[in-house]
Amino acid sequence: MRRWIPFIKSGPLVAVIRLQGMIASGPRAALNDQAIASTIERAFRRGKPAAVALLINSPGGSPVQSSLIAARIRRLADELDIPVYAFVEDVAASGGYWLASAADEIWADEASVLGSIGVISAGFGAHVFLARQGVERRVHTAGNSKSFLDPFLPEREEDVARLHRLLEQLHGTFIAQIKARRGDKLALEKDLFTGEIWAGQGAVEVGLADGIGHLVPTMKERFGDKVRFARYGARRSILQRISGQFLQDALGQIEERAAYSRFGL
Repeated sequence: MRRWIPFIKSGPLVAVIRLQGMIASGPRAALNDQAIASTIERAFRRGKPAAVALLINSPGGSPVQSSLIAARIRRLADELDIPVYAFVEDVAASGGYWLASAADEIWADEASVLGSIGVISAGFGAHVFLARQGVERRVHTAGNSKSFLDPFLPEREEDVARLHRLLEQLHGTFIAQIKARRGDKLALEKDLFTGEIWAGQGAVEVGLADGIGHLVPTMKERFGDKVRFARYGARRSILQRISGQFLQDALGQIEERAAYSRFGL
């Protein structure tokens, strides 16, 4: 009720958005633009915040969804002239670091993992197994590329070459994003774009983070001891909260656990 009492001035407001989990399209994904869009819009527009803070804990995922979320954050920050600060928890890697790069400053814990600025494509090949079982794969296409990297057919050199060209294009887009956002902060004498990761102070030294710091003390240092926090996170539907789509949730957790395990988490 205090905010309704006249002549009493409230402290500055920092809107806090939690961005946690795998980044992917679809209902199982913890993070995608469609799921988080309304949350981001509310955080920037409600209560005239002095700043927006991103709490990031993500091993990455879809380059497109990462780009869409980061672009939405930057559009609102520029439109409303609101500074954005990212605070990395366990990990901001790959697409997770893409999200962090939307901030004006990136802060991390000493044990946080940052980086992995690269692109990966993983799959499997089952044609030998099928042949041993006496199963013949039959594929008919109109267009030479329609059976591109079919896991049930032998791998073709031209398909692999085409995939590498695609991955290089995506990698180039990722690199351009980081260079545009981090600019002169990056230690460009080091090759930061090989997919390597850095922890805590190491990330600060190569310019992937601005310092070691946590949300509350850092924001108090910037905006004073009376700073207020409004926290926002992605909303789950009523069906997800009560009955859950248990199989989808279980599969999503397995995928997410595998992604985090790549960084020893």
